[in-house]
Amino acid sequence: MSLIKVLLFGIVEGLTEFLPVSSTGHMIVIERWLTLGGSLGFAETFMIVIQLPAILAVVLYFRARLFPFYPGADTPAVLRLWFKIAVAFLPAAVLGLLFDDIIEEWFFNPLSVSVALIIGGAVLLLLERPGRAPRYERVADIGFGIALVIGLFQCLAMMPGTSRSAATIIGAMVLGASRPAAAEFSFFLAVPTMLGATVFKTLKSGLDLSGGEWLLIGAGGLASFITAYLVVAAFMHYIQRRDFKPFGYYRIALGALILFLLWMGW
Repeated sequence: MSLIKVLLFGIVEGLTEFLPVSSTGHMIVIERWLTLGGSLGFAETFMIVIQLPAILAVVLYFRARLFPFYPGADTPAVLRLWFKIAVAFLPAAVLGLLFDDIIEEWFFNPLSVSVALIIGGAVLLLLERPGRAPRYERVADIGFGIALVIGLFQCLAMMPGTSRSAATIIGAMVLGASRPAAAEFSFFLAVPTMLGATVFKTLKSGLDLSGGEWLLIGAGGLASFITAYLVVAAFMHYIQRRDFKPFGYYRIALGALILFLLWMGW
């Protein structure tokens, strides 16, 4: 276990958490290649806790949109947004409580990750068909029923390699949202989803670590926060003018590479 390793993991978490490429999939693969070490339970706790700074990065970036009493905020509109987010959050919360252990036991492995990466990449490419005309240009245009269905799409992300971001963006776009609206709603929905998952898994794993290990987690968390903030800002700028095809190609290439490495005995 070293500072360089935890910084690398923190950067990977920040880079991949909010892009449609699967942060969990990347972390599973990297952890197999570059083990964190430390005391019993350190790696699991580290992977859970460094998500919190990434959540904070989203909240900070969208603070004017997410805080109902932020100066200049449209308080009723922000409260309506949070009700929609709550509706979308419910399906994953219920299924996560019921099936988390089963999914971790059977699907948290590089083979499952590679297959999910390839399938998700293909769907992203198919979704970016020419002539697509969105019905919902802004997050405010998304109704409660649409929000609930997006939440059902989010449940697909319980499979590692799928990507919570990809599942919700794909769901929103299938239902008629524009790319910016789909991405924004995905980011907003990430706040309660990731926070709930982090608290739930932390209570399951416990927090019995040494002071030095907590310092390393703090360093990884700082790297995660800084990277996630920069990625969210860059991604929101990117999708104003471009599509998700590069992410689809990346997912397919990465999934194929993992399959090849597994075939070679990795």
